[in-house]
Amino acid sequence: MDEGREVWAPDPNDGYKLGRIKDIKSDAITVQPLNPNEKPIIAGYDQVFPCEEYRDKDVDDNCALMFLNEATLLNNLRLRYMKNAIYTYVANILIAINPYMELQKLYSKDTIKAYMGRSLGSMPPHVFAIADKGYRDMKVLKESQSIIVSGESGAGKTESTKYILKYLTECWGTHAGPIEQRIVESNPLLEAFGNAKTMRNNNSSRFGKFVEIHFDAKFQVCGGHISHYLLEKSRICVQNEEERNYHIFYRLCAGAPANLRQQLRLTSPDQFHYLRRGCTQYFCRKETEKSLNQNQKSQQFLKRGCLRDITIDDVSDFQLTDVAMTHMGITNEEKFSIYSIIAGVLHLGNITFEDPQDDTTGGCQVTSESTESLKLTSHLLGCDEEGLRESLVSRIMQTSHGTRRGSAIMVPLKMSEAQNARDALAKAVYARLFDYIVSRVNQSLPFTSSKSYIGVLDIAGFEYFQMNSFEQFCINYCNEKLQQFFNERILKEEQALYEKEGLKVKKIHYVDNQDCIDLIEGKGVGIFDILDEENKLPRPATEHFTAEVHKKNKDHYRLSIPRKSKLKMHREIRDDEGFLIRHFAGAVCYHTGQFIEKNNDALHTSLEVLVLKSKSQLLKQIFDTGDQQTTGQVQGKLNFISVGNKFRSQLSLLMEKLRSTGTSFIRCIKPNSKMIDHLFEGTQILTQLQCSGMPSVLDLMHQGFPSRTQFAELYAMYKHYMPPNIARLDPRLFCKALFKALGLNENDFKFGLTKVFFRPGKFAEFDQIMKSDPEHLALLIQKVQKWLLQMRWRKCQWCALSVIKLKNKIEYRKRFFTTIQSCIRTWRLKREYGPRIKCMTKIRLLHQQLEPMQRLAGQLKKDKEQAQAKVAALIGEMNVMIDKIQKTKHVSQSEIDRFYDNLMRMMDGTLLRLQEMVNEERVAEEQEKLRKIQDEMEKERKKKEEEERTRRAEEEKKRQEEEERRRKEEEKRKREEEERRQKAELEERRKKEEEMRKKMEEEEKVHAEVMKKQREIEEAARLLQQQRMEQERKDRELALRLAAEDQSLVEDPSRYDYSVSRRRTVHNKAPGQRILPLPSGNMNLFNSSPQLNSQMMIQQQSLPIYSQPPSAMTSPLTPGNDFAAFDPFGKQKFADLSKWQYAELRDTINTSCDVELLEACRQEFQRRLRVYNEWRMKNKKANDPFDHGAPESVMEMALPDDFALIERLSNANSASNNANQLNPFVAGKVTGAQVEEQRYFRIPFSRPVDPFQPNNVVTGWWLAHFDGKWIARQMEIYPNRPAVLLVAGVDDMKMCEMTLPQTGLTVKQNAEILEQEFEQEWNRNGGAAMLQVRRNQVSSKYLQMKLGVVRN
Repeated sequence: MDEGREVWAPDPNDGYKLGRIKDIKSDAITVQPLNPNEKPIIAGYDQVFPCEEYRDKDVDDNCALMFLNEATLLNNLRLRYMKNAIYTYVANILIAINPYMELQKLYSKDTIKAYMGRSLGSMPPHVFAIADKGYRDMKVLKESQSIIVSGESGAGKTESTKYILKYLTECWGTHAGPIEQRIVESNPLLEAFGNAKTMRNNNSSRFGKFVEIHFDAKFQVCGGHISHYLLEKSRICVQNEEERNYHIFYRLCAGAPANLRQQLRLTSPDQFHYLRRGCTQYFCRKETEKSLNQNQKSQQFLKRGCLRDITIDDVSDFQLTDVAMTHMGITNEEKFSIYSIIAGVLHLGNITFEDPQDDTTGGCQVTSESTESLKLTSHLLGCDEEGLRESLVSRIMQTSHGTRRGSAIMVPLKMSEAQNARDALAKAVYARLFDYIVSRVNQSLPFTSSKSYIGVLDIAGFEYFQMNSFEQFCINYCNEKLQQFFNERILKEEQALYEKEGLKVKKIHYVDNQDCIDLIEGKGVGIFDILDEENKLPRPATEHFTAEVHKKNKDHYRLSIPRKSKLKMHREIRDDEGFLIRHFAGAVCYHTGQFIEKNNDALHTSLEVLVLKSKSQLLKQIFDTGDQQTTGQVQGKLNFISVGNKFRSQLSLLMEKLRSTGTSFIRCIKPNSKMIDHLFEGTQILTQLQCSGMPSVLDLMHQGFPSRTQFAELYAMYKHYMPPNIARLDPRLFCKALFKALGLNENDFKFGLTKVFFRPGKFAEFDQIMKSDPEHLALLIQKVQKWLLQMRWRKCQWCALSVIKLKNKIEYRKRFFTTIQSCIRTWRLKREYGPRIKCMTKIRLLHQQLEPMQRLAGQLKKDKEQAQAKVAALIGEMNVMIDKIQKTKHVSQSEIDRFYDNLMRMMDGTLLRLQEMVNEERVAEEQEKLRKIQDEMEKERKKKEEEERTRRAEEEKKRQEEEERRRKEEEKRKREEEERRQKAELEERRKKEEEMRKKMEEEEKVHAEVMKKQREIEEAARLLQQQRMEQERKDRELALRLAAEDQSLVEDPSRYDYSVSRRRTVHNKAPGQRILPLPSGNMNLFNSSPQLNSQMMIQQQSLPIYSQPPSAMTSPLTPGNDFAAFDPFGKQKFADLSKWQYAELRDTINTSCDVELLEACRQEFQRRLRVYNEWRMKNKKANDPFDHGAPESVMEMALPDDFALIERLSNANSASNNANQLNPFVAGKVTGAQVEEQRYFRIPFSRPVDPFQPNNVVTGWWLAHFDGKWIARQMEIYPNRPAVLLVAGVDDMKMCEMTLPQTGLTVKQNAEILEQEFEQEWNRNGGAAMLQVRRNQVSSKYLQMKLGVVRN
């Protein structure tokens, strides 16, 4: 089908797989993969996409592809990734795929120089290009910029951030000066303290940071600032089996000098409680592995060896960290204090507790085995050993009642409470140390002369594990906010701008995650607020907190109970032990066991007082905040500092910064879960692309304009270089002149009200204008000036030609005006003097008749003088009359006629008298001659009789010929009158149909308003259901990925959720077929609308249904056989044709004689064609007008899918034609009960010859023949090329898929034509011969009867 074109169909392993369309249904497509041995794929229309003509060709910008969809995007990324091209553009968004290998010269100094100052799009995609774009935007627009680097863990966000900082400092620093060097070295320093190995990433950032590089007035680097967010403190105390603690612990153990390790009492990682529960292997290279001593290696290291990573080496990285601290201005004493605190945290974890046997207070004590660890910890942290012991096993509490109110008492701690106090101290010390490191970095990067900055955001990506706690909750909340910002900046604000500027861009729907954000941060009912309230209670309980979350958000779609999870292990969690949140990237189940503890950032007062009295100045400094409230007790309750509230405040400030700056986006993609190179896991990458919003961006970029500038800004940039004659131009006119001078393609940009917009992939032209240097600006001004001169000269030429044309037109009109005046004058004179001249002419003609009279008078022998006198009198009377007519001014026509009549009577009387006189004299002579004359006359008579017979024969022949001519003319006249009558009847019928349509439309107005509101509700419900189905798919994808990583299982091993699909009840699954979910738009989504459901049921029941296709039937296709099922009322047969294949439907239409079956098949056939053509139109090539089966004028006039109105119009048309069924001009010469009304239409059309040249169009005629309400024949007539002839049953894919009432052709004036007119054009273009060749394939019953095809 579809001429064998290749399409992309969804595949559970590769994301998408190539195939060809095998069958179409009204809600699904069957695709056969290119490998014939593979199983067919059944998928919804919104999951199948057309393939590029050259599928193995990759492009730098995905917007340059002809088909913009997620399948072509995935294929383009696959092709480029396998060629080590890890960067790809989607408009101005950069997609970066982690190569998991070192790419030679990709980030060298030569590469940096190559991208410096180059327009986006003029060089291959690169992270340097985005950095350069941010710098030039800051410089030109005078606005700070932000670059948001996003992606899941292991996608390469940290590396991208480092290269951005490297590029900016290399290009616009003072050639690796101290400031630039510190900015670059701040990254490895912070990575040492804030990054760790996880299951998905060897160098995962366990905190977020926003790095600001500040520039002075000359746009040179002058300083920097780092804001950090949400360090994962729980990792300090516990890690998963294959994960590690922060890098600095291992670097101290592996890379520190021996004397330092001796001072800090550091050995192998498995000797420390805070490290041994995770992975204790080092990251090393071959050469550095040899430098390790045996006492530095853990048992796991000895058994498995070291870990390998191209960017991490614990041995050598310690030296880099130490040097970086030196460059940050940290002295050797301060570095030793930092190392001491880090070692003190490790030794603190080795302190264990036990319950004393003879103590009844319920407290615990430090074990004897931990005495050495306690001593080392107190020494390294500078604390009193006994004070540390007491603070770990007890806490100070202030009484609030009784006589001793306000006194402090010691409350012993249970063993679990002591362990929690120990871990809390370790986390607090490390977190404060990390804050100190960041502050020292900021101190080394002053920016007092800053005018603007470029910020780079690198924050932990979306996280999901089997055990998700408070850290993952906060990280995912942050990613929800960033995703919302992306939607607002790229989709919402972009579309609002298009609408404001008057650009007609189709609205793109996207998932708004505001409801998820409200669930988390909503006032009073949000999870953060509920958690803070729980923390403030005297005895906070996790169960109570979780129950409150479910209670206050009972009906919230985004919140659910753990047993609704796709993973089996999560369904074992009780409802009061966790909750499930449906994030934009998928559902995550959170364990709330440690939420309360992790949300409190305060220590016990005894521990806080202990560290404030430490001998270590650094430890005292990092805990001394100057806030006295943090060191006191409040009414016997522990202090409470909300981590969640603090993070919310930081995130709000971050979002304000992002909204106040220009923004660029880098979407980092993790290619596989094994973290190896050249492995492209399509499904995993596709999920990341969908979660990052790339499909919505593709939809918008398909018709959008990602680059723009204001007319005034562009004008102001050139104003200083303009001569006075150009400076007077309007900014909009100047921009138009500039673009014309540059020779830009008009299809690549569009003018709005205040801005000019550019198409995707046209950034080079845009940057050439916006980022040019002064010399180039002056050159552009010269081009503009030259173009203006050329345009003015062309205008002068055009004006001269217009004047010449006007002169010729005036001369032409003058000549014809003179002719008109002459004609009018002639007519007036003719009307005035015509009768006189006519009468005088007649009188002068009478003079010629006087000559015979004079001859007669001369022949007389008697009375000759008397006769001549009478003739002379008559001549005198004529002259008197002529003189009177000439001299009399006002002579009426009646007087002239009277004079002429009198003269004629006189002449007649005189002539008679002369004749009598001559006759009397001749009688005698004649008698003598009579005999001779009689003989001659007899001969003459006979001759004349013979001539008369000949003449009469000729006259009879001429008369017969004349009668034949008159008969033909009469027949022609009658035929023309009949055609005029038929056309008048057609016009009358059209008017009646139009009146009926208007009447029905009036009746439907109220109904339409109700239906419109109902449709809006249903559309909202459909979009909501579609979003929820998409969310369901993401949930399952996430669960499957988690199950694959953690060796768990999902309840349903299938990738897709069949519970939301009708496929199980609609389609029979053939053996060997894979079934994928249907598009949500084709499902029953309107449960809230009983009225619509009832209408849909009525429509479904209005068709006879056949449960099996013809290929499965053993009996003839006649009503009442095995294939027919009866309805519950026993009145009508019902069945389901959706199981039939497309080819079976077409064959049944061509061969069946069952009227009910034929009508049902036709309706199902047309329904599938309609959906299929809508799919083709949706997936048309970029900038290519879709070639409908009918002209655009018909498509624009087509009725909406209001089935009730269409059916009423169709029934009304049928009723209006009942009295005139099968008229000769309607149904042709073929008659019979099975032949429906035949109607013919002709309308003009025009369509572009080239999609890139919309002004170059071809025009022609579109003719259609409808057999009843279905199209039977279709013809397109072009002026300079052969006509296109299509016949139903053979060319259905290319023909109009709408029914006759839907097209609206019946009410289009002068559209309907006669049958003979259609047949004349059809036969003239070879239609008759084509019908004979395809006679056995046509589906129209009228054509079958006309061709003599008999169907049994």
